[in-house]
Amino acid sequence: MSHRTISQNTKQILAKYKLGLKKSLGQNFLTDDRVLERIVDAADLDEHAGVIEIGPGIGALTERLSERAKKVVAVELDQRLIPVLREIFEKQSNVEVMHGDALKVDFHEIISENFGECNSIHVVANLPYYVTSPILIRLLEERLPLQNIVIMIQKEVADRLVAKPGTKDYGSLSVLVQYYTETSLVTRVPSHVFVPRPNVDSAVVKLSRREAPAVNVSNESLFFKIVRASFAQRRKTLLNTLHSQLFSHLAKSDVADFLNQAGIDPQRRGETLHLAEFATLTEAWEHFSQGR
Repeated sequence: MSHRTISQNTKQILAKYKLGLKKSLGQNFLTDDRVLERIVDAADLDEHAGVIEIGPGIGALTERLSERAKKVVAVELDQRLIPVLREIFEKQSNVEVMHGDALKVDFHEIISENFGECNSIHVVANLPYYVTSPILIRLLEERLPLQNIVIMIQKEVADRLVAKPGTKDYGSLSVLVQYYTETSLVTRVPSHVFVPRPNVDSAVVKLSRREAPAVNVSNESLFFKIVRASFAQRRKTLLNTLHSQLFSHLAKSDVADFLNQAGIDPQRRGETLHLAEFATLTEAWEHFSQGR
């Protein structure tokens, strides 16, 4: 079966296998060939690449990935789709279909068992909206040896991933993702190219793994605690939100002193800080707390 047939006959495939889509799994299958090509192009694959595809659905994207990469491991949560996918790709030896939850599977094991002969490893996914953030955070925090992560997600979440300081979309998720990766928007995806049609538009984002984090911090755990606290109450100043969220054991005047010593105006809001300024706060707190 050609890849064009797969993408153009989604409804027929669903009918053939008597599959009803599960809203609980956020199943929306992409049927636009041009978007599929843009996703694959963005992944920068070659004949030596290994790909983990999360949520292959009925294989429209899997087919294209298999044409570019040395090996594709498709991880699907819906047990009903496993035999469908295995039948579709039974003649393609470089595609392995496995049942699994992307929040629970051992990605390190998948990589070690399948991509030993690959020169680069990539994740490509059409992520259900309701699990986008936890899956993405897991992929980044586990420090997997990935070159690129190319994901199709809800447009509003995509805007957050690529947002710059001082904008309404900039938040703790923006900082976390940009700490580990260089982010770029690949394309917008209208809702009408999915079956069934979702209520929101989507976007494809490319995350290219940095060789080293964007900023140097001596305590990553503290860095992310400060970031999360800084965005916890967006309307409040850094002085007020850091005092209430992280440093309530201190007098507010002490928190003001800490911020001033770090060279950060206590009246600024968290959404105005660049990654380097969050790093400065982290190092300043390490120094400030040791001196108390």
